[in-house]
Amino acid sequence: MNRLLLFFAAFVLLTFSAFRTTLPTELPRAVSNEPRKINWLTIQQAYALTQKKPKKFVIDVYTDWCGWCKVMDRKTFSEPAIVDYVNENYYAVKLNAEQTGDITLGKQTFKYISGGSRGVHELAAALMKNQMSYPTTVFMDEKFQLIQPIPGYLDARVFHQVITYFGQNYHQKEPFDQYKAGTYARAFQSR
Repeated sequence: MNRLLLFFAAFVLLTFSAFRTTLPTELPRAVSNEPRKINWLTIQQAYALTQKKPKKFVIDVYTDWCGWCKVMDRKTFSEPAIVDYVNENYYAVKLNAEQTGDITLGKQTFKYISGGSRGVHELAAALMKNQMSYPTTVFMDEKFQLIQPIPGYLDARVFHQVITYFGQNYHQKEPFDQYKAGTYARAFQSR
């Protein structure tokens, strides 16, 4: 008899919980499950913001036809630890290396240069030191001075190592390989 009563009580509780409505204090499911995203800016927006609140820049130089650029968008730039770190420590910029519009930063204007089947934007070429490779991730300091362009696809683990290396100015203190094996390993062991 006790087993039957216990079974009935469990059945009733499960039935009621299955039809429970969302409480007003809870976020709707669609909102709470949305992935966090990097706050991408144009180069002009980031340049204007750094005049008021200086921050480093991470610039994703891409093209519309670049397959690895799309993989990096999907896999690397969607990782929560990367999203959080980039949004906190950098102005994140997406720069299409083949965009045709002029870009004015301060008193300097950069233009699109057509050539052959594909042209290139002067700003992208300058940031990548004329080594056109896509994707390329460019790091700049708070004064809009080039730290380093890094060509090629970066998986999430390597990208996290790189953004923390430049983000915390370890590039001024130790070589990257030493940082990866020592400082990074100690600080981010659980990643």
